Amino acid sequence: MTSVQRQRAAPAAQAALLRVDDLAKSYGGVHAVAGASFDVPRGRITGLIGPNGAGKSTALGMIAGAIKPSRGSVLLNGTNVAGWPSHKIARRGLARTFQQSSEFSGMTVTENLLTARYGQRGDTLRGALLGRRYWRAEQESLTARAADLIARFDMARMANEFAGSLSSGQRRLLEIMRALMTEPEILLLDEPMAGVNPALGERIGDYLLQLRQDGLTMLMVEHEMSVVERVCDPIIVMTQGEVLAEGTMDQIRSDSRVLDAYLNG
Repeated sequence: MTSVQRQRAAPAAQAALLRVDDLAKSYGGVHAVAGASFDVPRGRITGLIGPNGAGKSTALGMIAGAIKPSRGSVLLNGTNVAGWPSHKIARRGLARTFQQSSEFSGMTVTENLLTARYGQRGDTLRGALLGRRYWRAEQESLTARAADLIARFDMARMANEFAGSLSSGQRRLLEIMRALMTEPEILLLDEPMAGVNPALGERIGDYLLQLRQDGLTMLMVEHEMSVVERVCDPIIVMTQGEVLAEGTMDQIRSDSRVLDAYLNG
């Protein structure tokens, strides 16, 4: 049993909302992820870091259902969802953002938020047949939630602007808000600070800390170490498709294996 495995066997691991065990993905004999195992504790922001090509985004894709693993398990609230399609995992309370924002550029910020919630009554044949009285209450509730998120993320002046007119940083905020429209129990963030100026990056960090205070669990891939240090605890380091180390930022910094991994890629 490795030191990382011993850490995961501790009683505190029982509080994990998400548990990844021996997760692997191979492409033609090349191991993008080679048996990664880690826990994401409930109510915390867990950082997932490592040099380029370490397998971080591939791991996120397997957890979220976008990539089918070659082997391993992904326990979400005790249920193994490995290999499930992404929409089924989303209905279990998991949402994610992407490195490249995926907003509808020809729709307003508010409209983008309203389309983010899956399974709306008005989108079904039954809803079309039964009419507005069948889906009106749900639509009003979603509109209220969208307005609340827009206010919370200081985007009120952009509420009726087309998403295509937003800055790259504002698109990042919209991406996060769209994920939050599904009311997830856990949110996966794939480089939320990419292409964001430092001032807005600071604000995004504030928003994430507020969400954590509200009880949202997050797993975040990020290269900006100042952000990771500010908002993440614990931190998981991956290299060459494997988990190399886990702990606080101070513990990670003092691990010579981590320094060597970053220096040598």
